[in-house]
Amino acid sequence: MPAPLRLRLDGDALVRNWQTLDRMSGRAACGAAVKANGYGLGAVEVAQRLAGAGCRDFFVSNWREAVELAPLGLAVSVLHGVRDEDMAAARAGVARPVLNTPAQVARWKAAGGGACDVMVDTGMNRLGVSAQDLADGLLDGLTIETLMSHLACADEDAAMNALQRDRFAALQGMTGARRMSLANSAGIALGHDYAFDLTRPGLAVYGGVPRGELSGRIAPVVQPEAQVLQRRLVPEGASVGYNATWTAGRDSVVAILNIGYADGYFRGFSDRGTAFVGREPVPVIGRVSMDLVAIDVTDAGPPGEGDWIALDFGVSAAARCSSMSQYELLTSLGARYARSWLD
Repeated sequence: MPAPLRLRLDGDALVRNWQTLDRMSGRAACGAAVKANGYGLGAVEVAQRLAGAGCRDFFVSNWREAVELAPLGLAVSVLHGVRDEDMAAARAGVARPVLNTPAQVARWKAAGGGACDVMVDTGMNRLGVSAQDLADGLLDGLTIETLMSHLACADEDAAMNALQRDRFAALQGMTGARRMSLANSAGIALGHDYAFDLTRPGLAVYGGVPRGELSGRIAPVVQPEAQVLQRRLVPEGASVGYNATWTAGRDSVVAILNIGYADGYFRGFSDRGTAFVGREPVPVIGRVSMDLVAIDVTDAGPPGEGDWIALDFGVSAAARCSSMSQYELLTSLGARYARSWLD
């Protein structure tokens, strides 16, 4: 059945964003994080387009995500490493594990120690073996494709950025790794000193802007649209939605849209979001509910039932409007959308 809400996805903008990040990476290769279903857009469709543009390194969080990409024949790294339950897929060559713990290293060695990646912690204290583990020979005997770490504060002007960069640079030559990788989207914007041999952008590929240096260089990719379920006249003094947070200051024409926080259009947009009737901006009014959003279309040439309405979802501005992070907005785009790629 046709869905009453859809995502218009700009494949050309997706590719241009990656190409911009590739240029900003300088001599380093530029990969792409396609975890969380390609940040909500569709991992297979994203990976196909980026591979066609020249991307050669892809990153997912777990082996189920890697198996989904396996038919594409891409070089995929699994950021969360390898559990006992993952060994069948790992031995089959579906992807490379990014080893994070001594137990994962031991597991991989016991399985024959094929090509792998390794995460080393440089101060984020989340995932990764320690620099002391490297010095103690934990990785001896491994065939390491990429040694990587992750920046904790790249979206801020924090002293920790340079500290992590310097700690990571000090590990060069200690493991025999073919490449070193540190920078995410925001890390790329910090400059070439952070790029090393391979960058791993995620958010900016999908239209997010984690640092000001990327403003004006990253294009929006995602446009949610929903159909009008009902158009109604709300008399002056009447309220709309849960908890009556909006009251009509005049007789108003209100359209009810088939979208809500279950679809990633969160309650933070209540009385703050914007929609478009054609090119005319109109306000979101009242409380966003699970499946429904109300908009005031009094001055916009009111749409009829079944008409499609676009929601303003420029990721950076939408994050400020809704008080959600750009990452949360993208990765929460739900399964009820029909996803339509425009290339």
